[in-house]
Amino acid sequence: MADIFDKTTRSRVMSRIRGKGNRSTELTFITLMRREKISGWRRGARVYGRPDFVFPREKVAVFVDGCFWHGCPKHFRMPASNTEYWSAKILTNRRRDAHVTRKLRSEGWSVFRIWEHHLRPRAPGMSARIGSLRRALESRDPGTAPA
Repeated sequence: MADIFDKTTRSRVMSRIRGKGNRSTELTFITLMRREKISGWRRGARVYGRPDFVFPREKVAVFVDGCFWHGCPKHFRMPASNTEYWSAKILTNRRRDAHVTRKLRSEGWSVFRIWEHHLRPRAPGMSARIGSLRRALESRDPGTAPA
């Protein structure tokens, strides 16, 4: 289907659209961290790749990836229309995710990626992920290093 706007007008219209973020999944993750008494995170920190949560002192970055936008192997379903566009879009997102993870790790960061579906109530494996995050925070905390 042809666009009703020329390229310049479409660009101007799209530039004025502001995302609301991935609020529901991020808020769910905040609830989980608070319940587990994990603190010290920052949101919106200026770290490469813009992680959803950053623990700057421990150099730990957490990304909460949406099943659709990041191409979850369990839950992603290709839309029936415009499949070429969506296939390229999701592939680009996956490649960017991998690049960001590699770059942060090469700079000494621990990177955690959590799928949106792991945040559902009674999702298997979430307690193990939270435990891994807690251990990473404790092992990287400069204040807890042995004397």
